[in-house]
Order: sequence, then C-alpha cells, then structure tokens
Amino acid sequence: MAAHASIEAITARIVERSRPHREAYLARVRGAISRGPHRSVLSCGNLAHGFAACSPSDKAGLAGDVTPNIGIITAYNDMLSAHQPFETYPQIIRDAAREAGGIAQVAGGVPAMCDGVTQGQPGMELSLFSRDAIAMAAGIGLSHNMFDAAVYLGVCDKIVPGLMIAAMTFGHLPAIFIPAGPMTTGLPNDEKSRIRQLYAEGKVGRDELLEAESKSYHGPGTCTFYGTANSNQMLMEIMGFHLPGASFINPGTPLRDALTKEATKRALAITALGNEFTPAGEMIDERSIVNGVVGLHATGGSTNHTLHLVAMARSAGIHLTWQDISELSDVVPLLARVYPNGLADVNHFHAAGGMGFLIKQLLKGGLLHDDVRTVFGHGLEAYTIEAKLGENGTVARQPIPDESGDPKVLARMEAPFQSNGGLKMLTGNIGKAVIKISAVKPERHIVEAPAMVFQDQQALQDAFKDGRLNRDFVAVVRFQGPKANGMPELHRLTPPLGVLQDRGYKVALLTDGRMSGASGKVPAAIHVTPEACDGGAIARIRDGDIIRLDAVKGTLEVLVDAAEFAARPLAEADLEANEFGMGRELFAPFRRNAGPADQGGSVFFS
Repeated sequence: MAAHASIEAITARIVERSRPHREAYLARVRGAISRGPHRSVLSCGNLAHGFAACSPSDKAGLAGDVTPNIGIITAYNDMLSAHQPFETYPQIIRDAAREAGGIAQVAGGVPAMCDGVTQGQPGMELSLFSRDAIAMAAGIGLSHNMFDAAVYLGVCDKIVPGLMIAAMTFGHLPAIFIPAGPMTTGLPNDEKSRIRQLYAEGKVGRDELLEAESKSYHGPGTCTFYGTANSNQMLMEIMGFHLPGASFINPGTPLRDALTKEATKRALAITALGNEFTPAGEMIDERSIVNGVVGLHATGGSTNHTLHLVAMARSAGIHLTWQDISELSDVVPLLARVYPNGLADVNHFHAAGGMGFLIKQLLKGGLLHDDVRTVFGHGLEAYTIEAKLGENGTVARQPIPDESGDPKVLARMEAPFQSNGGLKMLTGNIGKAVIKISAVKPERHIVEAPAMVFQDQQALQDAFKDGRLNRDFVAVVRFQGPKANGMPELHRLTPPLGVLQDRGYKVALLTDGRMSGASGKVPAAIHVTPEACDGGAIARIRDGDIIRLDAVKGTLEVLVDAAEFAARPLAEADLEANEFGMGRELFAPFRRNAGPADQGGSVFFS
C-alpha cells in the first residue's frame, strides 16, 4: 500500500533538515569503508597482539583478509536478569562462525545497569549518562580494527541506545543486534502495581511488597511489562537490526539459540567479504528512523525514546525532533495493549502475533516505509512472519496470520485501540515537554490546578506521608534534568500520585526529570526543557500558581501574567548532595556538558 501522506511529508522534512549532516556522515562512513576493515593495514606486531590468544586455525584465518571476523560487543553481567543469558552467547557465536567459515572474538564488554535496581537510589543518577558511556566503551572495543562486522548483545534501557550510537559511529561495519528475550510470565503486572499502591497507602508491609516484586521479576530475561527494554527490542526489529521474529523469544529455548546462530551466520554474509555487504551506517537512514518512531507509537512505547531516538538518529547524521515524533503520533493508531497500557505482558503480545502481525498491519495502512535495507535483506515485508524451530534445529519462518491471536492485545488497522499513539509534545510558557497518554483516561487529558513545588522526589514522598497532598494539584518536581543530577527516573512518584488520583483528586506531574515506559495512569509532563538548572522557566514556578496541562491541544502553561512571570528570579537548589557517592563524582563532566533533553540529553550532541 502507498505510504500515508503525512508519513511521507514528515520523512521528507527530516531528510531535508538532515541533509548536510547526513551527507557529511556518509562521507566519513564511505571513507572508512574504502580504507578497511582490512587487517593487512595492521603491522605484524599489531596483528600478533590481536590474535595471540586464538587457536592456530583462527590465527591462520586472521593473518589474511579472506576470513571474516566478527567483533562481539557484550553487555553480559549475571546480576541483571535481562543480560544474564548472554553469558553463553560468545561460545555459541564462535562455534556458529567457524561452521560458516568465519571467526568471532569478544571485542569488548560494556556496562549494563538496571534501572529497576537503582530506582529511587543515588545510582539512578548515572543511568542516562550510562548510555553515552556504553557507546564509548563499545567504541574502545571496536577501535582495534580487527573486525569485518559487529554483533551487539544488549537489551535494556540505556544499553541498546548506547550500542546503536556505537554501531552508527562504526557505520562502515555491518551490525546485527542479538537479543536475549523476555523472562516467562510471572505475577501479572497489574497485580504487582496494586500491591505497590497498597504499600504506598500503608495497607501492606515490606514482606508482602517484596514477595509480589519477586514473583513478578523471577528469572532470566527482560521484565515483561512494556517499558524501555522491550521498546528497545521492538525498535531493533522494526528498524531492521534484528533478524525477523527474533525480539520476544524466551531465553534458554532451542529457538533462541537457533536465532543466535542464524544471526552469526548472517553477520558473516553481510560483510565486505560476503555477497551482500550491508554497512550499518548506510543501512539505517531517515526512513528507518521514522519506522522506529511509528513502531513506538503503535505499541504505546517508552517515553525514554523521545531522548534515545533523537540521540540515536543524530549519531547517523539524522536530525529527528520532538515535533516530528509528536506529529507522527497524530497519524499512527495504537495497535497494542501491553502493560501499562493494558493487562497483557510482552509474552502475550508475542503469542497474539507479536512483531510480525504489528508490522503487517502497519504496512497495510501505509504507515511504514517498506523500501528500507535490513540485516535480512531489503524491505520490511520479510518481517511479517512468525519464527519457528525448523528441522535440524534451524529457524523456519511462516507467514503471520491475517487475524490477531488475541484482539484484546493486538488490533488490526481497521479497529485500533485508539486513533493516535498517545505520545505528544507539549509547548507553552514553561517550555517544551512530552507526555504519554495511552494509559491515561480521556477525562484526565486536561488538568488545571495549583502548583505544589518540590526540589526532589523525596520531598513529595514526605508530603504524601504527612497527609499534605489531599487536594487537587500539579506536582512540580524540578532540578531533575541532565545538568542538575543526570535526569533520573522518578518512578517513586507514581504510587502516591496514583493513590491521590484514585481518591478523586485532580493531579498531574510536571518535571524536568524522566518517567520512562512504565509511566501509567497519572498525566505527566516530563523532560521539561530548558531544565531548571539551565535557566528554564520551570524554575520560576511558585506554590499556588495555576498550571494548565492540555494534552488535547498540546499546551503547557503557567497562568501567570507574562511580565510578572518573566520578572521572577530563577529558583536555585543546593545540588551538592548529588555530586558524590555511588560514582556520581566520576560523571561530573557529563553533567557539565550534557545537552538538553530535546536533543537527547547527551554529551555527544550538546
């Protein structure tokens, strides 16, 4: 089907805006392609160091330029459930590469922190910047120039965006992302949320809360709700970095291993030494980025990607803006109901048809660019499949059915759950912000109430426990942006605000911090830019100011006389406590040099 007119127009606008940057980027990529990767450019001493620990046969292969070598970048650690399965992947990849006449080496490891562990803790202030650290760590591994392709082992929140920035920086190399898959279904996410809210109200104790959390997060694999980690997996498949059908197969299954072996062999096939050379920097273009944004909206994905997609695109010379993301949301219907936008988890989503069904419906509606390159070949039509285990332990693919396996989880284009993606940009005299309304009831899309100002999330928690929040109000939580304290997620705010909303109060959140893909039923204007620490108007708001958040019109206003508001001094905060402890002192240069949220909150693109 012909592409939707708005999709075409927005894509064309991105192409035009990006032209000088994209052309310069592609010139660098093509220059690197013309120079290598050829190990013959390395001196004998360089090369000897590069294969010193290899087997004799691998040494013989690496001595010339005729045996392709895959560099493995791994985010393995065994504390983090989503990345624990990667422990065995390097050996699987090495064995599969040898079977196909190639070689594979672990080029380097990257950090992988868990926002679930650091939520509400000092370590969360390193989280956003870990994305840029991951990109740099991957760059160090690949800088040895020993490799003809790279495979990236990563899943969670900042890891995949950081790895993609690295893949684009080394865009002369083909790149395949190999996922580990979600953990099996445990305690339903809505029940976990119910227990959290009861704990916030003091109706259950810590033992009951820990039991519920442990039953929800219970084994290897990603958390099963549709937060940033699973949004990452959706993006990698719809943008063509995964093999078709690879995203949501559980860890430790024969099909998961078969997909890993297939990805390895495919990585060898798309090197410059193979027949289908597919350098990542040329493969990803403006159409691929738009496809990613469309997938994000169609699934009700993570608001974190209003930061990450902007940064990921910029690393390929493509200038994506919040306005582009918001306008795409207006024309892309919501086709998936996965918690917190519904009761299902990602395993239910996959069983209902998953990525194959989603891509098929979006192609049918003209909402995706089919004429893109992927690691599997050309066109997204090849991704409208279901992956199965075939003969001899290989991957077999069959066409995805025309009907959803569960219409309550995955909808057809003709009957979407709502007409838009629910991720919008807000603008007004406070600045720019984003809001995710796919899980917010329509009657709460507009909130007008007095401000209650807090300098951190603990202050709001204390006010809730003291009974001072039993009223209509907009919680203004500021000095939470990249320059202030690294822009931590503020999920500890969700239970108390949810309690107050359930009590019948009109509440909303306004913050220059983050909430991510787990943000749910409370309207939240997040990522306010400019941030308070960078002279943003959010620093002028005072208790009692009337705030109007209108997600229908896309506006965010403080209803104060313009001259009076402009004349107010900017509030200041004592941030000394955020500067030390849990490694925060090491990230001071990141805070000083961070760009604004609407440019990705990155030190690379400030």
